[in-house]
Amino acid sequence: MVIKSTNTVWHPAIVTRSDREALHEHKSVILWFTGLSGAGKSTLAHAVEDYLHKTGISTFVLDGDNVRRGLCGDLGFSDGDRVENIRRVGELAKLMIEAGIITLTAFISPFKSDRNTARKLVPRGDFLEIYCQCPIETCEQRDVKGLYKKARAGEIPFFTGIDSPYEAPEQPELIVNTHEQTLNESVKTVVNLLIQQGIINNNIC
Repeated sequence: MVIKSTNTVWHPAIVTRSDREALHEHKSVILWFTGLSGAGKSTLAHAVEDYLHKTGISTFVLDGDNVRRGLCGDLGFSDGDRVENIRRVGELAKLMIEAGIITLTAFISPFKSDRNTARKLVPRGDFLEIYCQCPIETCEQRDVKGLYKKARAGEIPFFTGIDSPYEAPEQPELIVNTHEQTLNESVKTVVNLLIQQGIINNNIC
């Protein structure tokens, strides 16, 4: 990436991330949900947020469709635009964990290199990759938005899993088999990961 904003200087905050985490009484982290369209990323991310919010945890979900209606509304779905989409989301998520909150992102993010770039933006342990694993056949059967049908008909080009590749994570922090587990089971699996990583206390389950 070529940085065009050359006459800028990073302004350090008086209130630090640690200060904000102390206020929230938990650590901040990026939960990066990735998987095919229809794999349950958004559903799981929002369900996890709901569970955490009800226990007093400060959270925010960056949802793929929502981000593309604003921050990334100028981008299409070519490989280059997908790369830029994830770059922007990674930078935004980095800022949000500085705010001391648990940031959940729900994006197909099909390319390993882009997910790794997002991971490298933050210190080790601040990026937890959660692979929502689900066979494409099941995703097509769900087809909540009717996207696979349109992609098969040639109405949506560059559709992940059809005519654009999805590169599955090789070593994610967590794999959730969303076609086998109930939503509640999947939520508990993610919450347990947060407890194991020392992000939240173990008294909220």
